[in-house]
Amino acid sequence: MDSIVITPLVERPSLISRIYEITETWPAFIPHDPVAEALLSRVAEDFPHYCVVATDGDRVVARGLSVPFDKDLDGREDMPDKGWDQVLVWAFRDQRHGHSPTTVSALEITVDTAYLGRGLSYRMLAALRDAVGRQGHNVLLAPVRPTAKHREPRVTMADYVRRRRDDGLPTDPWLRVHVRAGGSIQKIAPASMTISGSLSQWRQWTGLPFVSDGEIDVPGALVPVHCDTAHDRAVYVEPNVWVRHEVETPVT
Repeated sequence: MDSIVITPLVERPSLISRIYEITETWPAFIPHDPVAEALLSRVAEDFPHYCVVATDGDRVVARGLSVPFDKDLDGREDMPDKGWDQVLVWAFRDQRHGHSPTTVSALEITVDTAYLGRGLSYRMLAALRDAVGRQGHNVLLAPVRPTAKHREPRVTMADYVRRRRDDGLPTDPWLRVHVRAGGSIQKIAPASMTISGSLSQWRQWTGLPFVSDGEIDVPGALVPVHCDTAHDRAVYVEPNVWVRHEVETPVT
């Protein structure tokens, strides 16, 4: 029998401080997105109704995070080009100013490496959709980071997303999970995350020399990193893929 239990984080507040105990495979440079550095660690505590956690006994084995925001304020849209960074900023700004949320965006679903290949990511996505529905929302948006795109950083995201298997599903495994779960691919978020650092920082994060100007392929990066030696700077602008999920709200 499967011993993994998935629950809304609000029902297990003692786990809020433990959701990052997971052994994960995020590239070393990803946490250095300045928006992530400033806000991501606060999501579970500030928005526990919109987060889910999976445990196996006392072990935390997966987390799913999402945030609510008001897409109807002037100058906003539900799926902004700045994707992940933008919705995270909006969520905390709306919370601070008391704006009622009108939609929700997923931020991540992360599964412990020891539990990959068991279908847990699909279950976590379903649980995240359920959590959002219980808050009265009928849509969950997601700026999806395709898991196999890093193998082809020189292929444009638009071309990559169009690829399909013989059964019509996306070739990318994580996009395929979303589509199988009922999600529909909407558009590209061309600047979903932006990570800038000195060449010394990028060398530390990647182990690469960063001694030449231009585009540099970095393991784990979905697109090349732009290196400018004259200004001692390298910048990574990550595109994601907006996916829309229709969500059922509980009947009362």
